[in-house]
Amino acid sequence: MATIEVEIEINSTVDKVWEVVSDIDNEPKFWKGTKEVKNISKEGNTINREITIAFRDQKCLQQVEIHPKEKIIARFTKGIIVGEKIISITAKGEKTILSTYWDIKLTGMMGMFTSMIKKHIKSGTEQAMQSIKEEIER
Repeated sequence: MATIEVEIEINSTVDKVWEVVSDIDNEPKFWKGTKEVKNISKEGNTINREITIAFRDQKCLQQVEIHPKEKIIARFTKGIIVGEKIISITAKGEKTILSTYWDIKLTGMMGMFTSMIKKHIKSGTEQAMQSIKEEIER
């Protein structure tokens, strides 16, 4: 499994940061590795969806749990990626810390490339979080 951790400090309130990151249908706007999102079902704070990732336009199934103003857990349940991505927010005085933690691997024959894509995913995560920060701080 590849684990990746990235965090960024945003000059804004938890409420404002949550407003942006919890709009999970808008994910492709910030996360360039996600090309398309299609919601399949929703029950309470759990959403089942299909996402198309930039890597060879592969489709993955996700189960997303939303924990309001705390974290979003996206579990990759089927497709080329298995594991999870957790986005969490923490108040730090007048600012907010936005953190993303990945614990994933590629499936099947692609598994041997997991460590190679780790750097790519980390870079994409840093870019996404910087874009989120810029959107909020405007």
